[in-house]
Amino acid sequence: MYVPGPAADADTVDTIEGALIAEMTDLRSAPAPSVAAEDHVDGPPDLPLVVLYGDFSCPRCALAHERLRAAPLRRGFRHFALSTRHPRAVALACAAEAAGRQESFWAMHDLLFADPGRLDDPHLWQRVQRLGLDLERFESDRRDPEVLARVRRDTRGGLRAGVGVTPTLLADGRLHPGVPDASLLGELADGSARP
Repeated sequence: MYVPGPAADADTVDTIEGALIAEMTDLRSAPAPSVAAEDHVDGPPDLPLVVLYGDFSCPRCALAHERLRAAPLRRGFRHFALSTRHPRAVALACAAEAAGRQESFWAMHDLLFADPGRLDDPHLWQRVQRLGLDLERFESDRRDPEVLARVRRDTRGGLRAGVGVTPTLLADGRLHPGVPDASLLGELADGSARP
């Protein structure tokens, strides 16, 4: 016969449920990869580094991008391109990498986020021309299997680290999912952010 123990108060139940939910939703199988030479990083080296796991067709990533640009932070970018969420995600990530092969990753990055309503190929070609890139080389590079491998490596690293949504920020080994608000950006800038 089951004999119930003493009833738990509401705070205890909330704490237990919160811990269980956190444990069940923590999908990490590895820490986030450390920033390496092949990562895209922009800004003065004396500022705190924040890496955005993002997708160029994600409107929330475009908002996060704008907020990060305005913050006193050094910014990095890693692709989190899942075509199941956004059909053009992988193609756009490969386009940014192809522009990067012509020393224009950040310029293409900024242009893609600046006009998220125009992400099909003719608009990509206009961006390539606007940046003065070699269109033939761009087309060849964005279809290169090594470029696709780079995009997949970023995405896989994010998945293993527990990234589940775009945007997700990585700062000091901690993930911060969602669009950052002014409070989080201030904490990131002064190094006091907590997950």
